[in-house]
Amino acid sequence: MKSAKKFLTLLGLTFALSACGTLYGTPEDELPRYSEPRFNTEAPIELKVNKVDVISEFTPTFTRPHVEHLFPVSIEKTAKLWAQDRLKAADFSSPKIAEVIIKDASVTEELEEGSQIFEQDKVKYSARLVVSIKITDPSSLAQASTEVEAWRSLTIPASTDIAGKEIYWNQMVEKLFKDFNERMSANIHQYLNAFVVSQELTPTYY
Repeated sequence: MKSAKKFLTLLGLTFALSACGTLYGTPEDELPRYSEPRFNTEAPIELKVNKVDVISEFTPTFTRPHVEHLFPVSIEKTAKLWAQDRLKAADFSSPKIAEVIIKDASVTEELEEGSQIFEQDKVKYSARLVVSIKITDPSSLAQASTEVEAWRSLTIPASTDIAGKEIYWNQMVEKLFKDFNERMSANIHQYLNAFVVSQELTPTYY
């Protein structure tokens, strides 16, 4: 009799665990994980500076219409990783310092209501990235700088579920930084060329 009761108890526990798994979902139902894009497949730009400091002046508000905090990848963090991967201090005897300043890394959303009766509402996302690079020589107080402002917008149906939104958002960030990387690399070779150890043979200017 005790064996029968023990079997029924275990059976009931197994059923309860199965019910919980059905209610709360399984690992297969979890959203995919995304990671910030990296830029270490490209040769770093070597600068004639003692160090490269990354400074963020961007402060998220966590209130709509700002929604950058909802993105599966952070634009601000990606900008920091870009500086880490693409810029390298190459003159440790120099007093010069390079500062990468992240001024904006925001995303806003805007509802676009359908103009026709059966037209579905849409949501427009606008990403803005503003980064400046400043090189300072403390001994002479001389400075040189360049700045890039990159934009990317995306419009999707308002009914898009969270999994679908994250796919679009991730692609949006990747395209934003592809544009930013190309433009900032060109700007460095054009406006900060005196501080670059080796220049591109055919830099592209914007």
